[in-house]
Amino acid sequence: MKKLLLLSAIFPTLLLASFRGYLIDNKSALPIANATISDSKITTKSDKNGLFFIDSNETLYHVKAYGYRPLSFNSDLNTSMIALEPIKVKALYLTFWGASNNSGTLKKILNIADNTEVNAVVVDVKNEYGSTSFLTNFKQANSYGAQKNRTNRNIQKFIRTMKAHHIYTIARIVTFKDEIQVSHNPEYAIKKDVNNTIWRNHDNMAWVDPFDKRSRDYTISIAEEAAKAGYDEINFDYIRFPAKLGLKYSQQCIQTKRVKAIEAFLDEAKKRLRKYGVFISVDTYGNICWGKDDNGIGQTVTSLAKHADYLCPMLYPSGFSSGSFYFKHPSLHPYDVVYRSIKKIQDRIPSARVRPWLQGFRDYTSQHKAYKKVEIQAQIRATEDIGTDGWMLWSPSSKYKLEYLRK
Repeated sequence: MKKLLLLSAIFPTLLLASFRGYLIDNKSALPIANATISDSKITTKSDKNGLFFIDSNETLYHVKAYGYRPLSFNSDLNTSMIALEPIKVKALYLTFWGASNNSGTLKKILNIADNTEVNAVVVDVKNEYGSTSFLTNFKQANSYGAQKNRTNRNIQKFIRTMKAHHIYTIARIVTFKDEIQVSHNPEYAIKKDVNNTIWRNHDNMAWVDPFDKRSRDYTISIAEEAAKAGYDEINFDYIRFPAKLGLKYSQQCIQTKRVKAIEAFLDEAKKRLRKYGVFISVDTYGNICWGKDDNGIGQTVTSLAKHADYLCPMLYPSGFSSGSFYFKHPSLHPYDVVYRSIKKIQDRIPSARVRPWLQGFRDYTSQHKAYKKVEIQAQIRATEDIGTDGWMLWSPSSKYKLEYLRK
C-alpha cells in the first residue's frame, strides 16, 4: 500500500487518469454505441453496450456521438455512467456583423430560438475576406490585422449567452478564400496560369493554394481559437478548389491530388482539434450529391465522409439549373430538391451524418419566388422525412421571421 501511495504521489496522472465508463442517452437511457472518446492524442470507441475504456495519462476527456451534444469530463468523475443529450441541430446563420453581443440581429435570433424549434446558430468566425469576428490569441493572424474589423468584443460573454439559451454553437471558418492571408503571403496564393499574377474571383478576393501546408495550418490555427472559445462545432466553408480553369497551383491540379489535399487538411484539423472535443462539418455545393467525380474542386461525398463528422451540402433549390430533377424550375419544388439529393448519397454516408443548408432567401432564378413559411417548412419536412441530423438555414443578411419557423 505504501508503494502504491508513493507512486500515486510521484505519477498521479499515470495511476488515476485512465477511465472506464458507460454511455447512455439521457432521454431513453439506452446505450450509445460507436461514440468517440478521446484525450488530446488517443481515441477509442464505445461498444454496442455503450461501454468504453480509455488508457490515458491525461485527465480531461471528450465524448462525441452523432446526433448528440458533445461532452467533456474529468477522470475524477464520481460515476462511470455518462449521459449524452440528443440533439437534431436546427440552425440559423448569423453574419459576421450580427455576431456582436449587442446587435439587434442577435436579439431577434435569440427570440426565435426561445419560441421555435431553432436550437443552434452558425456564426462567422473567419469570413471570406479573412477577418476574425473576435480577438484571437493567434499572433500570426493578429499581425496581419485580421482582428481589426472584429464585431464581437467579448467572446466569453457571447458563448455564455448561447449556453443560457441552450443554443448549440457552430463556428463557420472560411477556409481557402482569404484576401488577408494572401496580401501578407503572396507565395501562398493561387495564381493566373497565363502571367503568374495573383488570381482573384468575381468579388476581387484572393484564394490561398489548398496544396500549401502553410496556408492550411494558418486556418486550422483560427479553428483552434474558436474551439478554445467554447464553440461546439467547427464548420469549414470554401473547403475546396475554385471552380475555375486556367489557374496555377504549387502542384499539378488533377482530381486525385485535389481530393488528397482536402483530405490532408481535414486529417490535420481532426488531429489538432481532437483535444477540444468539437465536431467538424464541411460545406459543399449541392451538386456533390449528384456528381460522379470531384466536380473539379476536390470534394466527393466519400472522401469528405472519411474525415468529417457531418456533411453540409448547400441544397438551395435556386442553385439547381432548369431540368434538374426533371423540373423546369427546381426552385418551385423545395421538398423534392432536398429529399432526393440526400436520398442520392445514402449509399456513401448515413443521412444522420448529413445536415444540409436550406434556402432562406428569395429565389434568384427567373421565377423570383419569395421563400416564406411554405417553402421553408417544405425543406425542413424533407430533412425530417429522410432522417438528417437537422438543418441549417441560410439568409445572407440573417433576416428570419419567427412565424416561418413555427410548425
